[in-house]
Amino acid sequence: MDKEKLNDALIALALKRNQLSAMDYSDAKYDDVEEELHDLEDDFLEEYGDFLEDVITDIHDQYCPESDVLSPIAYLAHSYLNLGEDDNGKPAFDVGAKEGVIVDVEEMEDRLCRLVIVPNPTRFIIQSGKAMKKEVWMGGDVL
Repeated sequence: MDKEKLNDALIALALKRNQLSAMDYSDAKYDDVEEELHDLEDDFLEEYGDFLEDVITDIHDQYCPESDVLSPIAYLAHSYLNLGEDDNGKPAFDVGAKEGVIVDVEEMEDRLCRLVIVPNPTRFIIQSGKAMKKEVWMGGDVL
């Protein structure tokens, strides 16, 4: 698995999702941007879907075995917080507290938790509001 290409594909998805979320439905270009996003998502799933499904299954097995594993696209944020550029000139991202798929985390049964994938570096985060964010995978084994 070429993790740099995976990261670049996630960056492209994050940028396109941000572009779409900044647009109003009445914008004449909205449908075109939405179609571009769907094409990027299809290409992403074709290239990385099987790999990411295995990663997501491992994360679920360790942290939230009672929650259903969904398509990798479901774990993308609706929009990403752009943190500027990293040392290589690529955009760095974080996510808002309400982004991600709701999951039942065994050790935090009393909290609403979400699982989300974030690019640059490529990582999965379990978060619960603003108070808790935990990286559970970053390009290798489940943490």
